[in-house]
Amino acid sequence: MFGWVGRIIPDEVAIALASANWLRFIQPLKIMSTAPLRIAITGAAGAIGYSLVFRIASGGLFGPGQPLVLHLIDIEPALPVLRGVVMELEDCAYPLLKGLVATTNLEEGFRAADWALLVGSVPRKPGLERKDLLGINGKIFIEQGRAIQKHAARDIRILVVGNPCNTNCLIGMNNSPDIPRDRWHAMTRLDENRAKTQLSQKAGVKISRVSNLAIWGNHSATQYPDFYNAKIDGRPVTQMIKDENWLKNEFVTTVAQRGTAVLKARGASSAASAANAIIDSVKSMSSPTAAGDWNSVCVCSDGSYGIEKGLICSFPVRSDGQKLTIVPGLEIPPFSRAKIDASVAELKEERAIASEQGLIPK
Repeated sequence: MFGWVGRIIPDEVAIALASANWLRFIQPLKIMSTAPLRIAITGAAGAIGYSLVFRIASGGLFGPGQPLVLHLIDIEPALPVLRGVVMELEDCAYPLLKGLVATTNLEEGFRAADWALLVGSVPRKPGLERKDLLGINGKIFIEQGRAIQKHAARDIRILVVGNPCNTNCLIGMNNSPDIPRDRWHAMTRLDENRAKTQLSQKAGVKISRVSNLAIWGNHSATQYPDFYNAKIDGRPVTQMIKDENWLKNEFVTTVAQRGTAVLKARGASSAASAANAIIDSVKSMSSPTAAGDWNSVCVCSDGSYGIEKGLICSFPVRSDGQKLTIVPGLEIPPFSRAKIDASVAELKEERAIASEQGLIPK
């Protein structure tokens, strides 16, 4: 196994820049902990990781007052590329970046980590069935779950991005029983962002005017972007977009198939937009949600909306900056109920496959 650690930014530089005149233009400045946050990122040498690490190191995630140490984790064949990523991070001379850990060793990679962004996973390839993919990635997330439990900070928070992210998260969570279940999350924010874009374009409004968009269920083709409870300018989407046929069909399908469309168009999977969604997810999880709004993330179900407890399912959620809560009491029309139930059924099927393969402890 290979690993190295380097401290790359002197404190004197950080102090000088922190007091520079340009800082007065960043208002309000959120006071953060002066102790560095340790952020572990798997698949750090990949396309999403490359689009992500520089934004984090520059302060684009936790703000201009929060020092960071990045733990970059990848597999042995990716080490030459990971070395290049480290060199580029060093060459950026980010004042907030107080250290780098680059490694294939999970113990070293997750040691004392405050956040774990689990980006790396084996993608589905032609001829590879979903159950085969679950078996391959499930073993990865067993190891990561155990390593996080053993070596990460006690208040670790985890966001699973590598697909199939819901069930990978479920496997990791069940293999780290000492970590509270509410610390494990999987990402559907990219789907939320895609859905908001489609609604804003259809309505001819700025995307900032679209709110309360929830993704329900699995991060897969069965996911359901909830247009019934979404709003434009504070009004129901169904009042602003009168074409219900478009909403029920083209809108839902476009959001579900957007990743495939990107893959066909550029010959590679979404990378920059996925990295952006990771940033959005963590910001939403670690900052209070705007009054009346909500966002999407997969959490361990508590039985809300009739969704079986223990499944990792996407819900509309709010944050108080420390803890997420599932938004209660939303109206679920029959069309929505059928879509949600179909996606939850797929989650149960994936859990059954994972259990059969011994990926979830009994």
